[in-house]
Amino acid sequence: MELSEPLVKVKKSRPVNLDLQTIRFPITAIASIMHRVSGVITFVSIGILLWLLNLSLSSPIGFAQAADHIDGFFVTFIMWGILTVLAYHIVVGIRHLMMDMGYFEELESGTHSAKVAFAITAVLSLLAGVLVW
Repeated sequence: MELSEPLVKVKKSRPVNLDLQTIRFPITAIASIMHRVSGVITFVSIGILLWLLNLSLSSPIGFAQAADHIDGFFVTFIMWGILTVLAYHIVVGIRHLMMDMGYFEELESGTHSAKVAFAITAVLSLLAGVLVW
């Protein structure tokens, strides 16, 4: 037997669905994927927050510059987004920890817990908006 020969014959008539508009993920999968994305965004946002902290602690002039940056609408919007993403990551992280302990493992309870996590995040996002603005 040569190394180039496949060990298992694969049917060529397998269905392939590459049209992403027709794929429908369950809400539990969406919550899990968004949790991973929010973790990456949180990691990147740490750099922004550390830069602002460094600028504000460098001198009184640096503090004034950092305050001027935060007073702008764009940076305020970014801060609100960072707080919202962090809130989502924490809420869904707690949900994942509870799933690791054996809760919400059935489809119905998992779907319900994902909806509750989205609702809690929406409330926390509104509170973050009030805090930032």
